[in-house]
Amino acid sequence: MRAVVFEDFKTFPVLKDIEKPTPGPGEVLLKVAGAGACHSDVAIFQDFEANNPAGLKPGFVLGHENSGWIEEVGPGVTGFNKGEAYLVYGPIGCGRCRACSRGQDTYCLNAATNPYMGIGLGRNGGMAEYVTLPARNLVPLGDADPVAAAPLSDAGLTPYHAIKLALPKLNGGGKFALVIGLGGLGLVGVQILKALTGATIIATDSKPEAMAEAEMIGALTVPAGPDQVAKIREITGGNGVDAAFDFVGITPTITTAMQSMALMGRCTVVGIAGQPYDWSFFSAPYEVELTSTYWGTIEDLYDVVALYKSGLVVPQFTAYPMDQALEAYQLLVDGKVAGRAVVTPNA
Repeated sequence: MRAVVFEDFKTFPVLKDIEKPTPGPGEVLLKVAGAGACHSDVAIFQDFEANNPAGLKPGFVLGHENSGWIEEVGPGVTGFNKGEAYLVYGPIGCGRCRACSRGQDTYCLNAATNPYMGIGLGRNGGMAEYVTLPARNLVPLGDADPVAAAPLSDAGLTPYHAIKLALPKLNGGGKFALVIGLGGLGLVGVQILKALTGATIIATDSKPEAMAEAEMIGALTVPAGPDQVAKIREITGGNGVDAAFDFVGITPTITTAMQSMALMGRCTVVGIAGQPYDWSFFSAPYEVELTSTYWGTIEDLYDVVALYKSGLVVPQFTAYPMDQALEAYQLLVDGKVAGRAVVTPNA
Protein backbone atom coordinates (compact mmCIF):
# COMPACT_ATOMS: atom_id res chain seq x y z
CA MET A 1 0.00 0.00 0.00
CA ARG A 2 1.08 3.63 -0.44
CA ALA A 3 2.03 5.71 2.58
CA VAL A 4 3.70 9.01 3.51
CA VAL A 5 6.73 8.05 5.59
CA PHE A 6 8.90 10.19 7.87
CA GLU A 7 12.34 8.70 7.21
CA ASP A 8 14.71 11.13 8.92
CA PHE A 9 14.97 14.49 10.66
CA LYS A 10 15.55 17.58 8.51
CA THR A 11 14.27 15.51 5.58
CA PHE A 12 11.00 15.93 3.70
CA PRO A 13 8.73 12.85 3.98
CA VAL A 14 8.44 10.43 1.08
CA LEU A 15 5.53 8.69 -0.62
CA LYS A 16 6.38 5.01 -0.95
CA ASP A 17 4.95 1.49 -1.01
CA ILE A 18 4.96 -0.39 2.30
CA GLU A 19 3.37 -3.62 3.50
CA LYS A 20 -0.33 -3.53 4.35
CA PRO A 21 -0.65 -4.01 8.14
CA THR A 22 -2.56 -6.74 9.95
CA PRO A 23 -4.55 -5.97 13.12
CA GLY A 24 -3.26 -7.60 16.30
CA PRO A 25 -5.23 -8.54 19.44
CA GLY A 26 -7.58 -5.74 20.43
CA GLU A 27 -6.95 -3.85 17.20
CA VAL A 28 -8.82 -3.04 14.02
CA LEU A 29 -7.67 -2.43 10.46
CA LEU A 30 -9.12 0.84 9.20
CA LYS A 31 -9.45 1.71 5.53
CA VAL A 32 -8.46 5.37 5.66
CA ALA A 33 -11.04 7.89 4.46
CA GLY A 34 -9.17 11.05 5.42
CA ALA A 35 -5.85 11.97 7.02
CA GLY A 36 -5.23 15.56 8.06
CA ALA A 37 -1.86 17.16 7.39
CA CYS A 38 -0.89 19.08 10.53
CA HIS A 39 1.82 21.59 11.47
CA SER A 40 2.87 19.08 14.14
CA ASP A 41 3.94 16.75 11.32
CA VAL A 42 6.08 19.54 9.88
CA ALA A 43 7.63 20.09 13.31
CA ILE A 44 8.53 16.40 13.44
CA PHE A 45 10.49 16.28 10.20
CA GLN A 46 11.85 19.85 10.34
CA ASP A 47 12.55 20.66 13.98
CA PHE A 48 12.36 17.68 16.33
CA GLU A 49 15.97 16.49 15.98
CA ALA A 50 17.20 19.31 18.22
CA ASN A 51 14.07 19.60 20.37
CA ASN A 52 12.30 16.27 20.66
CA PRO A 53 10.47 16.15 24.00
CA ALA A 54 8.64 12.96 23.09
CA GLY A 55 11.76 11.08 21.96
CA LEU A 56 10.28 10.28 18.54
CA LYS A 57 12.53 8.26 16.24
CA PRO A 58 12.38 8.36 12.42
CA GLY A 59 10.85 5.55 10.42
CA PHE A 60 7.06 5.70 10.70
CA VAL A 61 4.01 6.71 8.67
CA LEU A 62 2.74 10.21 9.42
CA GLY A 63 -0.89 11.12 10.08
CA HIS A 64 -2.45 11.60 13.53
CA GLU A 65 -5.77 13.08 12.30
CA ASN A 66 -7.61 10.12 10.83
CA SER A 67 -10.98 8.71 9.89
CA GLY A 68 -12.04 5.66 7.95
CA TRP A 69 -14.07 2.52 7.57
CA ILE A 70 -13.70 -0.79 9.36
CA GLU A 71 -11.92 -3.25 7.08
CA GLU A 72 -10.96 -6.04 9.47
CA VAL A 73 -10.87 -6.74 13.21
CA GLY A 74 -8.15 -8.46 15.19
CA PRO A 75 -8.44 -11.28 17.74
CA GLY A 76 -10.76 -10.51 20.64
CA VAL A 77 -12.48 -7.55 18.97
CA THR A 78 -16.26 -7.56 18.70
CA GLY A 79 -18.97 -4.99 18.04
CA PHE A 80 -17.53 -3.58 14.82
CA ASN A 81 -18.84 -4.24 11.32
CA LYS A 82 -17.01 -3.89 8.03
CA GLY A 83 -17.76 -0.58 6.33
CA GLU A 84 -18.76 1.36 9.45
CA ALA A 85 -17.25 4.85 9.65
CA TYR A 86 -15.19 6.03 12.63
CA LEU A 87 -13.07 8.95 13.77
CA VAL A 88 -9.75 8.04 15.39
CA TYR A 89 -8.54 9.24 18.79
CA GLY A 90 -4.82 9.65 18.10
CA PRO A 91 -3.02 9.48 21.47
CA ILE A 92 -2.10 6.08 22.89
CA GLY A 93 -1.05 5.84 26.53
CA CYS A 94 -0.20 2.85 28.68
CA GLY A 95 -3.89 2.11 29.26
CA ARG A 96 -3.46 1.38 32.97
CA CYS A 97 -2.60 4.65 34.78
CA ARG A 98 -5.00 7.17 36.30
CA ALA A 99 -4.86 9.51 33.29
CA CYS A 100 -5.53 6.74 30.77
CA SER A 101 -8.39 5.40 32.90
CA ARG A 102 -10.24 8.68 32.32
CA GLY A 103 -9.47 8.63 28.58
CA GLN A 104 -6.72 11.23 28.80
CA ASP A 105 -3.89 9.34 27.11
CA THR A 106 -2.21 12.68 26.35
CA TYR A 107 -1.20 12.94 30.01
CA CYS A 108 -0.26 9.27 30.49
CA LEU A 109 1.85 8.90 33.63
CA ASN A 110 4.05 6.33 31.88
CA ALA A 111 4.70 8.41 28.76
CA ALA A 112 8.47 8.26 29.26
CA THR A 113 8.52 4.47 28.89
CA ASN A 114 5.78 4.04 26.27
CA PRO A 115 7.01 2.87 22.83
CA TYR A 116 5.25 5.77 21.06
CA MET A 117 2.98 8.77 21.68
CA GLY A 118 0.19 7.72 19.39
CA ILE A 119 -0.99 7.00 15.89
CA GLY A 120 1.27 8.89 13.51
CA LEU A 121 3.48 9.87 16.44
CA GLY A 122 6.05 7.10 16.69
CA ARG A 123 3.58 4.42 15.57
CA ASN A 124 2.47 4.16 11.94
CA GLY A 125 -0.28 6.67 11.27
CA GLY A 126 -3.11 7.18 8.83
CA MET A 127 -1.34 8.94 5.97
CA ALA A 128 -1.69 5.61 4.17
CA GLU A 129 -4.32 3.44 2.55
CA TYR A 130 -4.76 1.41 5.75
CA VAL A 131 -3.84 1.80 9.41
CA THR A 132 -4.11 -0.45 12.47
CA LEU A 133 -5.08 0.95 15.86
CA PRO A 134 -6.61 -0.08 19.19
CA ALA A 135 -10.37 -0.60 18.90
CA ARG A 136 -10.74 1.57 22.02
CA ASN A 137 -9.56 4.59 20.01
CA LEU A 138 -12.53 4.66 17.65
CA VAL A 139 -15.44 7.11 17.91
CA PRO A 140 -18.45 6.24 15.70
CA LEU A 141 -19.49 8.66 12.96
CA GLY A 142 -22.67 6.93 11.83
CA ASP A 143 -23.65 8.25 8.42
CA ALA A 144 -21.66 11.51 8.75
CA ASP A 145 -19.00 12.19 6.11
CA PRO A 146 -15.72 10.73 7.42
CA VAL A 147 -13.50 12.76 5.07
CA ALA A 148 -14.75 16.08 6.40
CA ALA A 149 -14.57 14.71 9.95
CA ALA A 150 -10.89 13.69 9.79
CA PRO A 151 -9.42 17.04 10.96
CA LEU A 152 -11.65 17.01 14.02
CA SER A 153 -9.51 14.35 15.70
CA ASP A 154 -6.95 17.10 16.40
CA ALA A 155 -8.10 20.42 14.91
CA GLY A 156 -11.48 19.90 16.61
CA LEU A 157 -10.45 18.04 19.75
CA THR A 158 -7.62 20.38 20.74
CA PRO A 159 -9.62 23.65 20.71
CA TYR A 160 -12.63 21.91 22.26
CA HIS A 161 -10.60 20.73 25.26
CA ALA A 162 -9.04 24.17 25.76
CA ILE A 163 -12.40 25.94 25.50
CA LYS A 164 -14.15 23.43 27.76
CA LEU A 165 -11.66 24.14 30.55
CA ALA A 166 -12.18 27.90 30.13
CA LEU A 167 -16.00 27.83 30.16
CA PRO A 168 -16.28 29.09 33.77
CA LYS A 169 -14.66 32.34 32.61
CA LEU A 170 -17.24 32.72 29.81
CA ASN A 171 -20.41 31.92 31.73
CA GLY A 172 -22.88 34.81 31.95
CA GLY A 173 -23.61 37.86 29.85
CA GLY A 174 -21.22 40.44 28.50
CA LYS A 175 -18.27 38.05 28.14
CA PHE A 176 -15.53 38.27 25.51
CA ALA A 177 -13.34 35.55 24.00
CA LEU A 178 -10.23 36.11 21.88
CA VAL A 179 -8.96 33.68 19.22
CA ILE A 180 -5.43 34.30 17.92
CA GLY A 181 -4.45 32.39 14.76
CA LEU A 182 -7.12 31.39 12.26
CA GLY A 183 -5.70 28.22 10.75
CA GLY A 184 -7.42 24.85 11.00
CA LEU A 185 -7.66 24.90 14.81
CA GLY A 186 -8.53 28.57 15.20
CA LEU A 187 -11.44 28.50 12.76
CA VAL A 188 -12.89 25.43 14.46
CA GLY A 189 -12.29 27.16 17.80
CA VAL A 190 -14.47 30.07 16.72
CA GLN A 191 -17.28 27.64 15.87
CA ILE A 192 -16.96 25.81 19.19
CA LEU A 193 -17.05 29.10 21.14
CA LYS A 194 -20.17 30.10 19.24
CA ALA A 195 -21.81 26.74 19.95
CA LEU A 196 -20.94 26.55 23.66
CA THR A 197 -21.01 30.17 24.87
CA GLY A 198 -22.82 33.47 24.47
CA ALA A 199 -19.54 35.36 24.42
CA THR A 200 -18.61 37.96 21.85
CA ILE A 201 -15.83 36.32 19.83
CA ILE A 202 -12.90 38.44 18.67
CA ALA A 203 -10.57 36.80 16.14
CA THR A 204 -7.23 38.02 14.87
CA ASP A 205 -4.75 36.94 12.22
CA SER A 206 -2.31 38.44 9.73
CA LYS A 207 -4.15 36.93 6.73
CA PRO A 208 -7.21 38.85 5.45
CA GLU A 209 -8.71 35.71 3.90
CA ALA A 210 -8.55 33.89 7.25
CA MET A 211 -10.26 36.79 8.99
CA ALA A 212 -12.95 36.81 6.30
CA GLU A 213 -13.63 33.14 7.07
CA ALA A 214 -13.90 33.96 10.78
CA GLU A 215 -16.34 36.79 10.09
CA MET A 216 -18.53 34.42 8.09
CA ILE A 217 -18.88 32.14 11.12
CA GLY A 218 -19.69 34.87 13.60
CA ALA A 219 -16.49 36.53 14.85
CA LEU A 220 -15.49 40.17 15.04
CA THR A 221 -12.02 40.51 13.54
CA VAL A 222 -8.98 42.64 14.31
CA PRO A 223 -5.96 42.53 11.97
CA ALA A 224 -2.47 42.00 13.34
CA GLY A 225 -0.47 45.17 13.71
CA PRO A 226 0.71 47.85 16.12
CA ASP A 227 -2.87 48.84 17.11
CA GLN A 228 -4.03 45.25 17.61
CA VAL A 229 -4.32 45.26 21.42
CA ALA A 230 -5.88 48.73 21.52
CA LYS A 231 -8.58 47.68 19.04
CA ILE A 232 -9.30 44.47 20.97
CA ARG A 233 -9.66 46.44 24.19
CA GLU A 234 -11.87 48.99 22.44
CA ILE A 235 -14.32 46.23 21.47
CA THR A 236 -14.46 45.09 25.10
CA GLY A 237 -15.15 48.58 26.41
CA GLY A 238 -11.62 48.82 27.72
CA ASN A 239 -11.93 45.88 30.12
CA GLY A 240 -10.20 43.20 28.07
CA VAL A 241 -11.20 39.66 27.18
CA ASP A 242 -12.30 37.04 29.71
CA ALA A 243 -10.66 34.14 27.87
CA ALA A 244 -7.99 34.08 25.18
CA PHE A 245 -6.88 31.14 23.05
CA ASP A 246 -3.54 31.47 21.27
CA PHE A 247 -3.38 28.90 18.47
CA VAL A 248 0.11 30.04 17.42
CA GLY A 249 2.26 30.06 20.55
CA ILE A 250 5.03 32.46 19.58
CA THR A 251 6.29 35.27 21.81
CA PRO A 252 4.39 38.10 20.00
CA THR A 253 1.04 36.23 20.03
CA ILE A 254 1.31 35.27 23.70
CA THR A 255 2.19 38.89 24.47
CA THR A 256 -0.84 40.11 22.51
CA ALA A 257 -3.10 37.71 24.37
CA MET A 258 -1.79 38.70 27.80
CA GLN A 259 -2.00 42.42 27.04
CA SER A 260 -5.62 41.91 25.97
CA MET A 261 -6.75 40.13 29.14
CA ALA A 262 -9.37 41.30 31.62
CA LEU A 263 -8.84 40.95 35.35
CA MET A 264 -9.17 37.31 36.50
CA GLY A 265 -9.24 36.05 32.91
CA ARG A 266 -7.76 32.85 31.48
CA CYS A 267 -5.16 32.84 28.69
CA THR A 268 -4.58 29.43 27.09
CA VAL A 269 -1.61 28.81 24.82
CA VAL A 270 -2.69 26.04 22.45
CA GLY A 271 -0.12 26.46 19.67
CA ILE A 272 3.06 24.46 20.11
CA ALA A 273 5.59 26.86 18.60
CA GLY A 274 7.22 26.78 22.04
CA GLN A 275 8.55 30.32 22.19
CA PRO A 276 9.07 31.98 25.60
CA TYR A 277 7.05 34.71 27.29
CA ASP A 278 8.37 37.02 30.02
CA TRP A 279 5.84 37.28 32.84
CA SER A 280 6.02 39.72 35.68
CA PHE A 281 3.63 40.64 38.48
CA PHE A 282 3.19 44.18 37.16
CA SER A 283 2.77 43.39 33.46
CA ALA A 284 -0.23 41.04 33.75
CA PRO A 285 -3.72 41.95 35.03
CA TYR A 286 -4.37 40.56 38.50
CA GLU A 287 -5.33 36.89 38.81
CA VAL A 288 -4.98 36.16 35.10
CA GLU A 289 -4.32 32.45 34.48
CA LEU A 290 -1.65 31.72 31.88
CA THR A 291 -1.83 28.05 30.99
CA SER A 292 -1.49 25.49 28.22
CA THR A 293 -3.37 22.42 27.05
CA TYR A 294 -2.52 19.47 24.85
CA TRP A 295 -5.04 17.62 22.68
CA GLY A 296 -7.95 16.24 24.78
CA THR A 297 -9.72 13.13 26.03
CA ILE A 298 -11.63 10.40 24.22
CA GLU A 299 -14.78 11.70 25.92
CA ASP A 300 -14.06 15.16 24.50
CA LEU A 301 -13.84 13.65 21.02
CA TYR A 302 -17.32 12.15 21.41
CA ASP A 303 -18.55 15.68 22.19
CA VAL A 304 -16.78 17.07 19.12
CA VAL A 305 -18.40 14.43 16.90
CA ALA A 306 -21.81 15.35 18.35
CA LEU A 307 -21.22 19.01 17.46
CA TYR A 308 -20.12 17.97 13.96
CA LYS A 309 -23.13 15.73 13.37
CA SER A 310 -25.48 18.49 14.54
CA GLY A 311 -23.95 20.94 12.05
CA LEU A 312 -22.56 23.28 14.70
CA VAL A 313 -18.94 22.56 13.69
CA VAL A 314 -18.06 22.39 10.00
CA PRO A 315 -14.32 21.99 9.30
CA GLN A 316 -12.83 24.09 6.51
CA PHE A 317 -10.61 21.78 4.46
CA THR A 318 -9.18 21.00 1.05
CA ALA A 319 -8.99 17.37 -0.06
CA TYR A 320 -5.91 15.96 -1.81
CA PRO A 321 -5.64 12.52 -3.43
CA MET A 322 -2.80 10.29 -2.29
CA ASP A 323 -0.73 11.21 -5.35
CA GLN A 324 -0.71 14.82 -4.09
CA ALA A 325 0.01 14.10 -0.43
CA LEU A 326 3.54 15.50 -0.56
CA GLU A 327 2.23 18.58 -2.37
CA ALA A 328 -0.19 19.11 0.53
CA TYR A 329 2.71 18.99 3.00
CA GLN A 330 4.75 21.42 0.90
CA LEU A 331 1.85 23.87 0.84
CA LEU A 332 1.63 23.49 4.61
CA VAL A 333 5.34 24.24 4.96
CA ASP A 334 4.91 27.30 2.71
CA GLY A 335 1.98 28.61 4.76
CA LYS A 336 -0.44 28.31 1.85
CA VAL A 337 -3.05 25.98 3.37
CA ALA A 338 -6.38 27.54 4.32
CA GLY A 339 -8.18 25.59 7.03
CA ARG A 340 -6.94 21.99 6.87
CA ALA A 341 -5.38 19.83 4.16
CA VAL A 342 -6.93 16.34 4.15
CA VAL A 343 -5.35 13.50 2.17
CA THR A 344 -7.85 10.91 0.88
CA PRO A 345 -5.88 7.67 0.24
CA ASN A 346 -8.94 5.70 -0.89
CA ALA A 347 -10.89 8.40 -2.73
